[in-house]
Parts: sequence; C-alpha cells; structure tokens
Amino acid sequence: MYLLQATTNPELIDSINAAVETTAQEPMNLWTMATYGGWIMIVLAILLAVAIYLFIERLVVINAAKKEDKDFMDRIKDYIHEGKIDSALNLCRKTNTPSARMVEKGITRIGRPMSDVLVAVENVGNLEIAKLEKGLVIMATIAAGAPMLGFLGTVLGMVQTFYNMAGNASGVIELAALSEGMYQAMVTTIGGLIVGILVIFAYNFLMARIDSVVRQLEGRTMEFMDLMNEPA
Repeated sequence: MYLLQATTNPELIDSINAAVETTAQEPMNLWTMATYGGWIMIVLAILLAVAIYLFIERLVVINAAKKEDKDFMDRIKDYIHEGKIDSALNLCRKTNTPSARMVEKGITRIGRPMSDVLVAVENVGNLEIAKLEKGLVIMATIAAGAPMLGFLGTVLGMVQTFYNMAGNASGVIELAALSEGMYQAMVTTIGGLIVGILVIFAYNFLMARIDSVVRQLEGRTMEFMDLMNEPA
C-alpha cells in the first residue's frame, strides 16, 4: 500500500525525474567526481603531488646508488696488494657510490683488528642505507593517511546531508538533494583509496629497490673483508 501511494505522489515523481535528468545531463568522470569532493579532495591532491615528487627523487637516488664500476674492486685489490693505499683511497673518493665510501672507511682502518674494520665498514653501510630511505616515512604516512582522510570526508558529507534533512521545515525530502549529498560524501572515499593504493605500491617498489642495494653492499663488504684476510 505504501509503495502504491509513493508511486502516485507527484512530488516524489518530480524529484525522481529531476535526479534522472541531472544524471543524464552530467556524465560521470574523474574530474566531475573530484569537484564534488570539497576541500578534502584538495588535500588529497596535495598529498599525491608530494608522494609523486618523493617517488621520482628517491628513484633517481637509488638508481644512482646501484650503478657501480665492475672493475672497481679489482683495482682496489691491485692497489692494496701493491701497497698503494693512497691510490686506493683516491679511487674510492672519485667513485661516488655507497660501496666506495664503505671500502674507503675500511681502507682507513687497515692495520687495526679485523673486528674494528668490519664494524667501521658496517656503520658506513648503515648510514648509506639511511640516506636512501630518506623521505620514505612520509610516503608511508601518506599511504596510510589518505584513506582515513577519504573516510573522514564521507562521514562529514553524511553528517551534512542528515543535517539538511533535519532542518527541512516542509518535511518533504527531495531525492535529488539526498542523492547529491551522498554522492559528494562517497567521492572522498574513492579519492582517498586511489591515493593510498598508488602510494603504497610506489613505496613497496622503492623498498624493493633499496633491498637490492643492501644486498649489493653486503656483497662488497664480504669481498673487502676477504681481501683483508688474504695473506700478505
């Protein structure tokens, strides 16, 4: 009975027709969705821009750290075997890579106990890894915080919708106004999820690249320590 009365209510029919006409006139696209999100979408756009900048900047730094002269360690071995410590140090200083700085520190500790040499080399390696990870904490924070901001926008939008409904003195709820408010509320959730998903994938990609650099540095450390343990 209620459904029959609703279908014969002219005001409800007009509201439904208005909503259908509005939907038909405005095709859905990302830009239209973003404009309905309000100020939270602006915050999400800023966070996405910051994440993109950090991703590109860190990717350049990490790729530079991975590049290394294949003959570097062979030349270091030759210099040390020939007693040309100064030449080995100069080669390390000219080679702007994390592994070269580790080897340089180890060369400056030649003559000390092997445990001291190993600790010095590992300390430099830890500092180099920390340099590569600079800014990744911000990316991780954006990846976790963006969906939360999206949910916050949804809650605020729903609160605003129900507030408008409660303040309607006529008691007639227009379907078009209700659907528009809910649409605006859900847009921020979509925006937050998109930013969070993109940034978490970018963050994990960079961490995988850093792990490969760590393995490379560990290999150089073992190679250098083997060199130090070789008989004179």
